[in-house]
Amino acid sequence: MNRSSERILVRGVNWLGDAVMTTPALLRLREAHPAGHITLLTHEKLADLWTNHPAVNDVLTFSATGGVWSVAQKLRAAKYHVGLVLPNSHRSALELWLAGVPRRIGYVRPWRNWLLTQPVHPRADFGVMRKRPVDEIQRLVVSSGKAAPGSVHSAPKHPAHQLHLYLHLVAALGANPEPLPPRLDVSNQQLSDVKQRFSLSADVAWFGLNPHAEYGPAKRWPPERFLATAAESQKRTNCRWLILGGPGDVALAAEMTNSLANLFPSAPPLNLAGRTSLRELCAVLKLCRVLLTNDTGPMHVAAAVGTPVVAIFGSTSPELTGPGLSGDPPHQFLKSNAPCSPCFRRVCPIDFRCMTAISVECAVDAVGKAYATGPSRRL
Repeated sequence: MNRSSERILVRGVNWLGDAVMTTPALLRLREAHPAGHITLLTHEKLADLWTNHPAVNDVLTFSATGGVWSVAQKLRAAKYHVGLVLPNSHRSALELWLAGVPRRIGYVRPWRNWLLTQPVHPRADFGVMRKRPVDEIQRLVVSSGKAAPGSVHSAPKHPAHQLHLYLHLVAALGANPEPLPPRLDVSNQQLSDVKQRFSLSADVAWFGLNPHAEYGPAKRWPPERFLATAAESQKRTNCRWLILGGPGDVALAAEMTNSLANLFPSAPPLNLAGRTSLRELCAVLKLCRVLLTNDTGPMHVAAAVGTPVVAIFGSTSPELTGPGLSGDPPHQFLKSNAPCSPCFRRVCPIDFRCMTAISVECAVDAVGKAYATGPSRRL
C-alpha cells in the first residue's frame, strides 16, 4: 500500500500520565509514516491534550458511558487500514475487531489475543507493576528492619521505562524504537491567554505545587510536608506558588493557599485548583519554573512541556514511570529506601514509611537544584 494513503488508527490510553508517555511512540510512528493519516481514539477527557500535536492528524473521542458498539460503529465508517492498540485491555482490542479494522496490532494478553491479527510479545526487560500482597509487604518490613531516610535519585535506571512499552509496539509498524523525550506543544497564544486570565505577572518566578494524586492516598506525600517545603523554598528563592489540582482537590488547595498566604501576605499563592481546562493546565505548567508534585498526570505534563519536576515517589517507581526521558538533568526524583516500595497499592496497609521517610529538607534541596539547573524563563 502507498503509505501516503495509509489510514492508521491508534487506540490511546485512558490516563493523563500514560497518555503523555505515549507521545514518543506517536512521534516515532509519524516519523515512519510521514504522509500517513494518523487518527487517535481517546477518552473525551484527554482530547485537548492532543491539540495541534504533530504526530496526530485527527482525534476521535469516546465517553465513559459510551458502549463498545457505539465506538466500533464510529470507527467502521472511517475504513482504517491498520489499528494499533496501546492499552492492554480486552475492550480496546474488541473495539477494533468489531470495527473491522483489517490489521490489528497490540500486546499479547490473556483473553484478547484472538482479537488481534498481530499479537506482540513485550521486551524481556519490561518492568511489571505488580501489586504486592499485604503479607509480602509485612515480610519485607520485618526482614529489613527500620527503613533509612529518603534519598534523591537523579535519573531512573533499569528496568525499562513505561514509554519503551509503547515504542516497542510501534516498531511493529516500522517505527524506530529508540526513545525520544515526551512532548506536548503549547502555543504562544495559549501562554498569553492563561497569563491574562490568571493575572500571572512577568516579574514573578512562579513555582507549581501539585499535592494530590488521583490513584490513591498511597501516592500522596503528607500535605503538611508540601506546605513546609513550599514555605522554605519561597524564603530561599522569592518565588510564588501556583496551587494546582482538579475539581476534587479544591478543599485541600484552599487550605494550602490560606496557610501560605498567612506566611507570605505580600506574595501569596494563587489557587488554580479546579479552574483550568487540560489545555490551560499545559500552558500554566509551561510557565512554571519548577513543579513540586506527587507521581501523577500533571507531573508528566510538566516534563513534556519543558518544566523541571521534583517528583515524590512512594508506592510507585521512578524507574518505571518517572517523568521525562531517562537522564533528563533538571528532574529530581525523591524516593525512600523503604523495603516494601514500590508496592503499587492505592492505600498503604502498614505505616506509610515510604512517604514519611522523605524529609522536608530533602525536598527543599531538590526544589532548589531543579530551579538552578532548569531553563530561565520570562513570562
